[in-house]
Amino acid sequence: MKRNRIARVLRIILMVVAGFALFSFVVMQLWNWLVPPIFGWHTINFWQALGLFLLSKILFGGFRGGWGHRRHWPRHMRERWERMSPEEREKFRKGMMGCVMSRHMPGGEVAPGETAQPVER
Repeated sequence: MKRNRIARVLRIILMVVAGFALFSFVVMQLWNWLVPPIFGWHTINFWQALGLFLLSKILFGGFRGGWGHRRHWPRHMRERWERMSPEEREKFRKGMMGCVMSRHMPGGEVAPGETAQPVER
């Protein structure tokens, strides 16, 4: 049992390292293919591409837990929905409808007590 766990952890570590290597290689190839001819900048090597890849992940929030993080959101929202009273649910529905539909309404406003309707174009 313990041997399987160790093997699994090693496989995951190997896959993560291989993924970073693959993405770094892709970044390097894309950079060297596009940037020097377009902007006249220098080409980069693999380690610079790895650094660029990691920097972009840090700056643009790429380390958020991946897909497993997103799976818990529907369960969390379902639990919140079940704890709401019927009045709170209706208020939430109207608020969400206002947020979503306000993008499609002239002026972006929904009159209080009204349900937003899409604009006919």
